[in-house]
Amino acid sequence: MSRAVVTAPTEADWAVVRAVRLAALADSPDAFEAVLAEEETRTEEEWRARVRAGGFRLAWLDGEPVGLARGERHRDEHHLVGVWISPAARGRGAAPALVDAVVGWAREQGASRLYLWVIGDNPAAHALYRRHGFLPTGRVQPLPVRPEQTEQQYALPLDRPPTRPPGDS
Repeated sequence: MSRAVVTAPTEADWAVVRAVRLAALADSPDAFEAVLAEEETRTEEEWRARVRAGGFRLAWLDGEPVGLARGERHRDEHHLVGVWISPAARGRGAAPALVDAVVGWAREQGASRLYLWVIGDNPAAHALYRRHGFLPTGRVQPLPVRPEQTEQQYALPLDRPPTRPPGDS
């Protein structure tokens, strides 16, 4: 079995980023704030601008794009957002590789802490982030686009080395 490879896409990769993002929203519409119908209407220039802004990471297995995540800066905070792995690639190491890549991005940005929000009841996501050292902050809020759902905030201090159990992938 091959190992997941993570890349930082360039503007030239906008179509790949778009395809993976739309696949994520089609597969898991309740896991994201974004709505598929809205993302589908974005123009090529909008996608290019999003990729150009940086922070995206693509996961690849056997030369095929299988996952996506993004690091974003909101004011003085850095966030991990939009993590998704295709169903066929789940359990093959792509998710931990994406999280590690965005943690690396945040460190490069000089962040002291990386935040994320987990929407709804998603035991796999909660476990993934806890394995990477993220801890709940206690903040819970309604999802802006679907207030009947809530999201829980996690944070990872970046002023210490990552702590993951040996052999975790």
